[in-house]
Amino acid sequence: MAIGLDVETPPEPDDPDYDYEKCPFYGELSVRGQILEGVVASADMDKTVIVEREYDVFVPKYDRYMKRRSRVPAHVPGVLDHVSVGDRVKIAETRPLSKTKSHVVVEVTEAELELGPVDPTEAADEAEGDEEESEGDVTEGAEPQAGEQ
Repeated sequence: MAIGLDVETPPEPDDPDYDYEKCPFYGELSVRGQILEGVVASADMDKTVIVEREYDVFVPKYDRYMKRRSRVPAHVPGVLDHVSVGDRVKIAETRPLSKTKSHVVVEVTEAELELGPVDPTEAADEAEGDEEESEGDVTEGAEPQAGEQ
C-alpha cells in the first residue's frame, strides 16, 4: 500500500505481535502535512528518535546568517527498526501520536557507516610487534651496548 510519498515500501514484518496502529505502511496511520529531512541525533528511546535539522537565519542587524537547529521527535515504525544515530532520515507529519510526537520516520535516506568495535587485544598485539622491530634498529649518536661491539 502506498502512503502517497515517493518512498520505497519496506517488506511486511513476519512478527505476529507487530503494532499496525502506528505504521504508515501497513496500518491505518495517515501521512499529511510537512515532509522533513534531518539527521538522527538520539535513538535512546523505544520506537522514538530525535531528528535534528540545521538551517540558516538572516540577522539584519549584522547583515549575516546564523545557524539554528530544531529537534523533532519522530515515531519509528517496526519495519524501520534499523535506525541509529547519525542516519539521515525523512520524516512526515501525522496526527498526534503522543504528547510530543506528531511525525513518523518514512525512509532512511543515508545510513551511517559502522566500522564495528575495535578489539583492544588486536591493537595491543600490533603495538608490541612495532616495538620488537624497533629494538634491533640502531639510531645515530647512540652508544653501542656492551654485547654489540
